[in-house]
Amino acid sequence: MKRIYIFFLLFAVLLTGGGKAFGQVTFKASAPAAVVEGEQFRLSFILTNEVGKDLRVPDLPDFDILFGPTTTTSSSQQIINGKTTSHSSVTYTYILMAKKTGKFTIPPALIKVGGSNYESNSLQIEVLPPDESSSRSSSAGGSRGEERSSGKGTATVSADEAFIRAIVSKNDPYEQEGFTVTFRLYTTLNVVNFGKIQFPEFEGFMVEEVELPSNQQLQLERFNGRNYFTADLRKTLLFPQRSGQISIPRGSLEMVFSVPSGRRVSTFFGTQEVMVDVKKELVTNPLSINVKPLPANRPPSYANAVGAFTLKSGINSTEVKANEAITVTLEISGTGNMKLIRNPEIDFPSNFEVYDPTVTNSLNVTTNGLTGIRKIEYMAIPRYEGSYTIPAVEFTYFDPTKNRYETLSMPEQKLRIAKGDPGSSAVSTFVNRQDVRVEQDIRFLKTGEPAYLSTTAFFVGSLNYWLWYLIPLILLIVLYIINQKQARENANVALMRTRKANKTAIKRLKTANRYLKEQDKEHFYDEVLRAIWGYFSDKLSIPLARLSRNNIEEELSRKGISEELAGRFIEILNTCEFARYAPAESNAEMDRIYNDTMKAIEEMENRLRKAGK
Repeated sequence: MKRIYIFFLLFAVLLTGGGKAFGQVTFKASAPAAVVEGEQFRLSFILTNEVGKDLRVPDLPDFDILFGPTTTTSSSQQIINGKTTSHSSVTYTYILMAKKTGKFTIPPALIKVGGSNYESNSLQIEVLPPDESSSRSSSAGGSRGEERSSGKGTATVSADEAFIRAIVSKNDPYEQEGFTVTFRLYTTLNVVNFGKIQFPEFEGFMVEEVELPSNQQLQLERFNGRNYFTADLRKTLLFPQRSGQISIPRGSLEMVFSVPSGRRVSTFFGTQEVMVDVKKELVTNPLSINVKPLPANRPPSYANAVGAFTLKSGINSTEVKANEAITVTLEISGTGNMKLIRNPEIDFPSNFEVYDPTVTNSLNVTTNGLTGIRKIEYMAIPRYEGSYTIPAVEFTYFDPTKNRYETLSMPEQKLRIAKGDPGSSAVSTFVNRQDVRVEQDIRFLKTGEPAYLSTTAFFVGSLNYWLWYLIPLILLIVLYIINQKQARENANVALMRTRKANKTAIKRLKTANRYLKEQDKEHFYDEVLRAIWGYFSDKLSIPLARLSRNNIEEELSRKGISEELAGRFIEILNTCEFARYAPAESNAEMDRIYNDTMKAIEEMENRLRKAGK
C-alpha cells in the first residue's frame, strides 16, 4: 500500500509541476483523511518562509504519539526575468497510531514566529477497522508463499484486489434534476500504468464533466469489510431528459498492476519476492436510474427550470424618445439545469420593434448542478410617443427539495416615450452606388450593308401598322390590371407573409441540411428552430415575440388542423431545444428530425390549401 501511495504522490507532483513560491508566512497541518486502527501514520505541521519556536501541539487522547517531533528544513531559489524569489519551509513530523475506530478531530497547533502566534488548521481523521480477512490471509500466507516459491503459483489480480465502482449521488432524481456519477478505483495493489479507457455513453442525459483536481491523492475507504486505496477517475454531472427507467451501460478500463510472482530470489539484503506486471481489465457495474416525472400541475410560466433559483430584473430607462432602444435585463442565479432554462417571455407593446434576446451564461459545474448566473437582455425600440406598460414577467421553476413549483416575478414597468428627433432611427440604410464605365470612346450608330425598300409598298395603313398600336395598348392594359392586383396584395402585409411562409421555411431548412452534412449539430438545430418558429409567425400572422406553444395550438385548432399534426410540431420543437445541449446526436437522429420537419410543413400546407385558409 505504501508503494501505491508513493506512485500517486509522484504522479501528482509531475502533473502540478512542483510547488509554488509565496512570500507570506503560513502554518498548515496535514495528515491522511482516513487511517487504519493499529497502523502508524504521519501528522505534519509545515511552517513556510520563517523559522518558528515554541511549537504547541494539542492533546491527542485518541491517538498514541510513537515518535516526534522530527524537524526537516528545505529551501529553494528561483530567478525569473532577473527577479530572485526564495522559498523555505520547516516541517515538524509526528508518528501517531489510532487507539480505536471512529471519526476524530485534531485541534489546531500553535507556533510563535517573531512576536506573533500562528495557528494551524484543524483536521478530521476517520479511523477504519482492520481488514476482516487480515487474520485469515496471514495464516494462509505461509502456504501461498511456499506454492509461489516452488514455482507452481501464477501471478493474477483477483476481483477483490482491484475493481471500479460507478457510484451515483441519487438513484431517483426528477426529470431535469442534476446528479453525479463517479467512477472510483479501489485497489490494494501497486498501480504501474493505465491502458485503454472506455467509459459508458450517457444516452438520455445532458452531460457536464466535473473537473477533478490534478494533484488528488489516494484515500483510504472501507468497502465490504476491507480497506482499499481509492481515487476518483471521472465524475460526471447528468441531467435526465425524460422520465422512466434509464440505463447506464458498463464501462471498461485496462490497468497494469505490480503483483507478487510467487518466486523468491536471494539478494544482498536477504530473500525478496519477485514482482511482475499484470494487465487487468476492470469493468464498471451497470446502473439503472429511475427518473421521476415532474408534477402535472405545471403553471403556464414554467420555464423548464429544475433546481433552486433567484430572479433579479432591471431596465436601462423608463423615459426615452421614440426610436431609442430600451433594454430589459433578467438575471437568473442559482443551482440547477441552467443551460436548459427557457427564456421568460416579455409582452412588449404591439408598436415596439422587438429583437431576439441576448443570453450570457456565467456557470460553474458542481456536484449539485450548474451554479452561476444566466443573464438575458431583451432589446426593443418604441416607434411612437406615448405612455406604455410592460406587464409583469413570471418565472416558474420546480424545486426538487420542496417537491413543488415556485414562481418568481419581475414587476411591471411604466414607460413614457417622448417624441423622437426628426430623421433619427435605430437602423440606418446605406445605398451603394457604382460608376458607369465606358469602354469605347466612339460608338457607331449603325454598321453593315444598308437595306433598300420598294417605293410601291407603304407601311402606313397596313396590318402591321395597326398592330404596332394595338399590341402595346393591350399590354399596357394587362400590366395595369396586374399592377393594381399586386398593389392590393402588397398592402395586405399579413397575406404576403402567409403566402411566403412556406418558401421562407424551406429556404431555412436548406441551410439546416448544409449543417447536417457538415455534422454541425448546434447550428443544425438552431436553423430548424428558426424555420419552425418563423413559419408559424408568418403563417398565423402572430409576431415572433408573442408566439408560444399555446397560441400555436389554439390557432391551428381554429383553422381545423388536427391535434396530431400540431403535436408533431410541438414534439419537434422540444426535441431540437433539448438536443442543442444533449450529448452528440447520431446522423440518423438528425436526418429523422430534418425529414419529420419537411413532412410536417408539407402536410400543413396541403391541409390549409384544401381548407382554403
